[in-house]
Amino acid sequence: MSDQQKQLHPDVSQFKTFINEHPKLIHEIRKHGRSWQEYYEKWVLLGAEDPFWEPYRQSEEPVKDKKENKMELFSHVMKLTENVDLDKLHKQVQQFNETITTLQELLDQFQQTKKHLPNMQRRPNWFKD
Repeated sequence: MSDQQKQLHPDVSQFKTFINEHPKLIHEIRKHGRSWQEYYEKWVLLGAEDPFWEPYRQSEEPVKDKKENKMELFSHVMKLTENVDLDKLHKQVQQFNETITTLQELLDQFQQTKKHLPNMQRRPNWFKD
């Protein structure tokens, strides 16, 4: 146990444990910019087992869903890569690189031209109506 946790009031330590067991609650607090104090007070008044906390409970299913989603994403990416013609992709990347090089050269020329132009100071035309 860290020095900071030793200094915390036991209720605050318990609330901290409660919060860590309810990641959806952490997300909710951060998303809406609410204060931790507000939820601490609810926790003290209602207790940890109150139905109010039910939407924030972490079940085992989301972990399984995350794994399934990752596997689906991976299989989808694999299917996409099977259909990629690497020669075409290589040619497109080369064309893109050439385009960027040309743009860089044009910008360099423009900047050099701009530096070589004499700074023409505008004098007020006192005699013009």
